[in-house]
Amino acid sequence: MTNILIVCANEPIAATIARLIDKMEDWRASVALSLNEAMENCYAKTFEVILIGSGITQAQEDVLKLHLEKLKTNSVVVKHYGGGSGLLYAEIYQALAER
Repeated sequence: MTNILIVCANEPIAATIARLIDKMEDWRASVALSLNEAMENCYAKTFEVILIGSGITQAQEDVLKLHLEKLKTNSVVVKHYGGGSGLLYAEIYQALAER
């Protein structure tokens, strides 16, 4: 099972992304609507991919990356730029290939 954390401040967008991810047989999405929520999720579960969505600043992303380093995870952080399910899936497949 591939666990993917969506970090996105826009709840409707995050829910849509999660629904698309959960359509894939071996992928499971979790949602964090803030940096603090994302860091809490990373304590509770290991994620192969951390998908950064709208409303998350570069500074917040950098803090999250440092947090992941301290936890010694093998998570790949990737930005989601929108554009539909095809781009979303390509971003995730590319991140998984980097692991």
